[in-house]
Amino acid sequence: MRIIKYIFIIAIILLANNAYAQRSAKEHLRKGNKHYSDSIYDKAAVNYLKALEMDPAYESIANYNLGNALLFQNKAKDAIRHFNEAAAHETDKKKLAEIHHNTGVIYQAAKDYANAVESYKQSLRENPHDHTTRYNLALAMELLKKQQQEQQQQNQNNKQEQEKKEQEKQEQQQQEQQKQDQQRQQNQQKEEEISKENAEQLLESAMQDEKDVQEKVKKLMQIKGRKLDKDW
Repeated sequence: MRIIKYIFIIAIILLANNAYAQRSAKEHLRKGNKHYSDSIYDKAAVNYLKALEMDPAYESIANYNLGNALLFQNKAKDAIRHFNEAAAHETDKKKLAEIHHNTGVIYQAAKDYANAVESYKQSLRENPHDHTTRYNLALAMELLKKQQQEQQQQNQNNKQEQEKKEQEKQEQQQQEQQKQDQQRQQNQQKEEEISKENAEQLLESAMQDEKDVQEKVKKLMQIKGRKLDKDW
């Protein structure tokens, strides 16, 4: 009996705690909505976060409201993250459509048209009769097409610019090579001229030496001739 009594008390305590958590979460959600309607988005976000911490039952609505509050604080990435959390816990098709629609609007504002198109498509799967989403989808698809064309043109321009730079580089290399070849030919020509001049100088020097030798021999022969005549 005592064990059963303790279990009963614990159950009552847990129920009381859960009821308190639910009331607190609901209160924070209410305060968040009040701040949101008053355009006090930072305080709204704080209350939505507290509601999430206290009761997981509010994961859909609190995440969705938090995403909207963050969006008005220019925190688009965080807003998308909480929208995705809200979608993961939402079962109502109309609310799901609204979540994906808002996500698409964020992507479209950021010029991420591919993700915007996908978000709008998901929204229309949940609510095919939403004409605003259908219009946004058509616009996002047109903008995506234009963006892809511009990207292709930019890629083509980059390719042509790269080819132009490569061609200029090759032409510059050819010009440098031609300059080097001309300089090499000029140096070779100078060396040949110097070698020819040295050869002429050497030949002239050799001829002069030979002439000097011949003169010396001639003089020597004259001297010997005179000596022979005298002795004879």
